Amino acid sequence: MLRHLSIRDFVIVAALDLEFDSGFTVFSGETGAGKSILIDALALTLGARGDASVVRTGEARADITAEFSTHAAVFRWLEEHALAAQEADTVMLRRVIDSNGRSRAFINGTPATLTQLREVGEMLVDIHGQHAHQLLMRPDAQRELFDTHAGLTETAASVTRAYRAWRDAAQAVETAQSRDRELQLERERLAWQLSEFDKISPQPGEWEDVSAEHHRLSHSASLIDGVQSALDALSESDDAMITQLAAITSKLRGLADIDPALSDVLASLEPAEIQLQEAAYSLSHYAQRLELDPDRLAQVEKRMDQLHSTARKFRLQPEALPEEHEARRQQLARLDAAADLDGLRAAEAKGKDAYLAEAKALSKARAKAAKALGAAVTVGMQELSMAGGSFEVALVPLAEGGASGLEQVEFRVAGHAGVSLRPLAKVASGGELARISLALAVIASTASPTPTLIFDEVDTGIGGSVAEVVGRLLHQLGRDRQVLCVTHLPQVAARGDQHFQVAKAGDANGGTVSTVTPLDKAKRVEEVARMLGGIEITATTRKHAREMLAA
Repeated sequence: MLRHLSIRDFVIVAALDLEFDSGFTVFSGETGAGKSILIDALALTLGARGDASVVRTGEARADITAEFSTHAAVFRWLEEHALAAQEADTVMLRRVIDSNGRSRAFINGTPATLTQLREVGEMLVDIHGQHAHQLLMRPDAQRELFDTHAGLTETAASVTRAYRAWRDAAQAVETAQSRDRELQLERERLAWQLSEFDKISPQPGEWEDVSAEHHRLSHSASLIDGVQSALDALSESDDAMITQLAAITSKLRGLADIDPALSDVLASLEPAEIQLQEAAYSLSHYAQRLELDPDRLAQVEKRMDQLHSTARKFRLQPEALPEEHEARRQQLARLDAAADLDGLRAAEAKGKDAYLAEAKALSKARAKAAKALGAAVTVGMQELSMAGGSFEVALVPLAEGGASGLEQVEFRVAGHAGVSLRPLAKVASGGELARISLALAVIASTASPTPTLIFDEVDTGIGGSVAEVVGRLLHQLGRDRQVLCVTHLPQVAARGDQHFQVAKAGDANGGTVSTVTPLDKAKRVEEVARMLGGIEITATTRKHAREMLAA
């Protein structure tokens, strides 16, 4: 559940720190005082989008932190993403938005993405917005609410993926049929190019190897002359360096017996003699392999000409030929596959079968869930002063199916007994729509494992005895989980286990700030009386307020 909410410089909130308990918590206050701003601030810590407009005028940044108690699913998620806190029962979500619009997110003090905030937030909080009843007018919103309540969100997403895969395969067939002549010409062009590459079959690194060999062969005469001259100087002439150095070393070795001071000189000359002998051996071995080979030179020059000519033909560098050869081969293979209408049609049929299998499984699950939700909302309508009314989740078959399945989800309602069920968007009044929306929200929340539920003025359009029922329903919901509700109804506010009053006032700079105050018993009487009686609070309204709170 939500334990603590800290807000700094957010819209008209300068600084705010709130502690929360379990049960049913209500927020009340004058219109425009900033009640929904608290929900908006919390939504930012749950991954909602935000921009520079949320930063309080004249301040550098808005900073919101929410601390929650965790549960097993959240803890596993935190562990998997290496975001767990030292206190295993706590998770802290933080959002900072600068005045330039830059946004940063943190989970337990570690930088995180908005996607991660949303993922963990969905396991912690479920927000029912004040415009939820208006969204129910949209068919896609009805489907999403129904699938979410039925636990079919992932199944529906899988159906959507299968549908797109099937349609992509169908599009490939259509493209192949409409572009048959164009694809054939492209295939012929690639086939000719590939044949040109196949003629020379360039190998990776071949151009570099051939170039090095050509350079060596074309300078063979110079190499032979240079190596022989070096051998003569080192070991094969009458005054060869090795012979002279050996004589010097031998003479100094005898002198070193006379004067040991020559030992250091001798120690320097002996390695030099060995190195000269090794160099002469290496040159001799190299000279044995070195010979003029005009035939091989001609072969290498011919190969270089082939590679160079092909590269020039395709406006490439010679060293790029092997890579381009493979690229042409892959392009032709793709075109061959695209031109394989039988193969494409088989893939389309396979994709359709896969889609239908998943969509039929979704339809079966929806049919079962539709009956249960229809019955539950019907019961809820009786409690909300819609006696005799009924609710139904209709699954209207689609001719060919779609991304959302084989049927359209349609909410249908009869406002009272003796009236036939008709689409919700066409027959429900504003008050009826608000009550049905609230019944759906309460029922959906009962089935949800989310520990914290937030209702943001979902009681709009409701009054009188219905408001008392709404308050009772939300209070009952608060027995099993934490419920936070922004309300303008005294009947709902009186049911709260914890009550906060939201107000706005001027600050020292001539601006406006919003404040939130926890109310004790006496102040709750005054606030409920204000909600009952408006500007002028009388003894009668106070008495009525005390009676409501006592009940």
